[in-house]
Amino acid sequence: MTKADEAVECFNKGYNCSQAVLSTYCGEFGMDREQALKVAGAFGAGMGRMCETCGAVTGAFMVIGLKYGKVKVEDEPAKEKAYALVREFAGEFKAKNGSIVCRELLGCDMSTPEGMKFAKEHRLHSTICPKLVRDAAEILDTLL
Repeated sequence: MTKADEAVECFNKGYNCSQAVLSTYCGEFGMDREQALKVAGAFGAGMGRMCETCGAVTGAFMVIGLKYGKVKVEDEPAKEKAYALVREFAGEFKAKNGSIVCRELLGCDMSTPEGMKFAKEHRLHSTICPKLVRDAAEILDTLL
């Protein structure tokens, strides 16, 4: 099973998009699954259902940080590498999907009752979101 398959399977079990991505990769970088699920738990649906940056994207950013993030104050090269990879990831994700913003990707704003109703009626969590989770994992696989 590929990492992309694992991430989609996690999402389909009921975890949010950010949790699905981060928890799939966390073990490779010293974070246990429970911690990953907790850390990413507030980032789903565009960060706390604000429909801002897609949770699959924020989950991927966290994975990039786990691998390349700055841990020593003087380690500017690590920070620059992580930032460059975040920008590269975002560019590739945008190229595949047109945006990294949840409301733009879904065509509705789930932070409103009308948007949430639209998302449920059109089953966006099962028709659009799994592809976004898969794309995030596949892009991570090329960058890591």
